[in-house]
Amino acid sequence: MKIDANTIDEVVMKELGRRLSAIRLAQNLSQRQLAERAGLGLRTIQRLELGAAATQLSGFVRVCRALGLIDRIDRLMAEPPPSPLDQLKLYERKRRRASGSRVSEPPAEKWTWGKSS
Repeated sequence: MKIDANTIDEVVMKELGRRLSAIRLAQNLSQRQLAERAGLGLRTIQRLELGAAATQLSGFVRVCRALGLIDRIDRLMAEPPPSPLDQLKLYERKRRRASGSRVSEPPAEKWTWGKSS
């Protein structure tokens, strides 16, 4: 099932639970084994797989870690790009050019009235 903006929350949670269950079964793990790996109770695993609203996000993260899915969370919710103001601040901090060594030239002779060059 494809999840999109029109999918209601309950359906999204049930679909996530179904997918977690399918991944667990593909890895040939029982719910009890997954609970032990994740450091959670069996009932928590059952609720996650049912899409129950009472489960905590920390439990979901632990299950993802135990199933080797933790790296996929970044794809689920990528870090937002910096705002234009933040980008400007970063640009201002960068060094734009080298100063190099400065060579002083000897001062030119002072010009005065009535003196021809």
